[in-house]
Amino acid sequence: MELRQLQYALQIAAERNFSRAADKLHIAQPSLSQQLSKLEKELGVLLFQRNTSSVELTHAGEKFVEQAQTIIDAVELLRQEMSDISQLRTGHVVVGSMPITGAHLLPHVLPVFKSKFAEVEITLLEDSSMNLEKLTASGQTDLSLLSLPLEIPTLAYEVLGEERIDLAVPPEHPLASRSAAGIRTSLEELKDEPFIVLKEGQGFRKMTVELCRGAGFEPRIVFESNNMETVQSLVATGMGVTLVPHFIARAPRSEFVPVYLPLAEPVPSRTLVVAYRRGRYLSKAAEAFIETFKTTVKDLSDE
Repeated sequence: MELRQLQYALQIAAERNFSRAADKLHIAQPSLSQQLSKLEKELGVLLFQRNTSSVELTHAGEKFVEQAQTIIDAVELLRQEMSDISQLRTGHVVVGSMPITGAHLLPHVLPVFKSKFAEVEITLLEDSSMNLEKLTASGQTDLSLLSLPLEIPTLAYEVLGEERIDLAVPPEHPLASRSAAGIRTSLEELKDEPFIVLKEGQGFRKMTVELCRGAGFEPRIVFESNNMETVQSLVATGMGVTLVPHFIARAPRSEFVPVYLPLAEPVPSRTLVVAYRRGRYLSKAAEAFIETFKTTVKDLSDE
């Protein structure tokens, strides 16, 4: 049994498709099938049930994948520990990020980190919060920028800080005049407003809906988008209102700018965290990135 065969089986299990798995592994599909058949023959069990439309794990396959992941993790742990012991300045950290939150935080974090650790390579992987949790739990990212609560219990995390939630309304909206007056708006006042929100699968969409429900109403959603910038632009043109994380609301924008209003006490907020798989060894480069992230978020919050 070879280490690469374990990696092949894990990738097939993750993709549930030989063609996609082969693409991710950068090998030909026939070679992947051949290696899996060789492994199954050696083990004397069928790991995957193949049919024309899908690839599913057998009972033996589920057990194999679980143990194979443990072995791959142990090998990675050994490699990282030896790298740290040798005190190499080089390294590689795969960072997962929610696209919009990352767009407003990473430009502050990455230059600071690279100025201190110029030889450490950073690979950025952007996806929805739901997919990022899965990628982090499976070890495809070393760490990911997420917000609480986390849905997958195998993830551990370190808190970066609290980020308040603001209200965004069109410039001509009756509530917009409160901006200059410093009057705070309660969530209950929004029960009859049309809402523009992110699409299902993104953590902030879930948070928006839950905050509205906590205020006693179901938000009347009139538009959805995968992009928070699009959501804000639609608000600015008068299509509805939305809730926006403060780090995003404070970012400069050239056109289609809504009016941002602070919400009344208790001011809603979200907890930003950097998450990683529980028990996973974090290299010194990954730990340094986390510390840089913490310091940067704190500095931004204090401004």
